[in-house]
Amino acid sequence: MKLTATTRILLISSSLWYFGEGLFGPLFAVFAEKIGGDLLDITSAWALYLISTGIFYFLLGRLIKTSKYKHHFLVFGYGLNALLTFGYIFVENTYHLFAIQIGLGFAEALCTPIWDSLFASNIDDNEDLSYWGLANGHSHFVSGIAIGIGGLIANYLSFNVLFIIMGVVQLMATAVQARLLLKR
Repeated sequence: MKLTATTRILLISSSLWYFGEGLFGPLFAVFAEKIGGDLLDITSAWALYLISTGIFYFLLGRLIKTSKYKHHFLVFGYGLNALLTFGYIFVENTYHLFAIQIGLGFAEALCTPIWDSLFASNIDDNEDLSYWGLANGHSHFVSGIAIGIGGLIANYLSFNVLFIIMGVVQLMATAVQARLLLKR
């Protein structure tokens, strides 16, 4: 299996993204309670994220499918995700949390289909299972490590420090992803 420059960029940037996201992992529930949320608020915030992501996947996929700026949308989505991650610092109540979750759903829906499409168009069809195994396996591996580290950061430092680290890691992912624009 030989990785192209594009697949390497995609895998490195997504590893950083999954690491940044994974730092929060199961701490989401603890954070939601910390800002005054209860069990229903936590499930509502997660449901809003999933539902909005699903709706945006469909809408954005239809809008962007013929665009010649897919790479730009991908980088914009990564950057938006990083900015919204920094937004957790300013969350004071569950309504703020709901807004961040919907925004993150939009950012993910902007990035993921484009990422998948670019990855698929840059792999060898004879090795597609190996490539997709790598693409899916690395996300779980990186997220698993990040969850453990995120717990340590939140426990020994603070959620704000965690959010800053998450945002910085996701800005790094955006910078790596932007290399696709330079490559074109």
